[in-house]
Amino acid sequence: MGRDQFGSILETIKTKVMGSLKRKAKNKKSRKKNEGSSSSSSSYKKMDKTASVRVEIQSRQARQLIDKTLMAADRPGKAYIP
Repeated sequence: MGRDQFGSILETIKTKVMGSLKRKAKNKKSRKKNEGSSSSSSSYKKMDKTASVRVEIQSRQARQLIDKTLMAADRPGKAYIP
């Protein structure tokens, strides 16, 4: 491989890298510009918990309390419930 071929390959790589960096910078600028606007497509809205989700959470907590109580009942000498 001659010096000319190596130089040519090096210039090609430089050109591609610089083009890629320019595209990334351009995309970054356009993203920053879009962040300033109030478009709802780029951000998520926080949703409230539905009644069924609340019931599910309460049921899970109740189940855990029942399990702890039953474990304590199985060991009558060590009736510590955290």
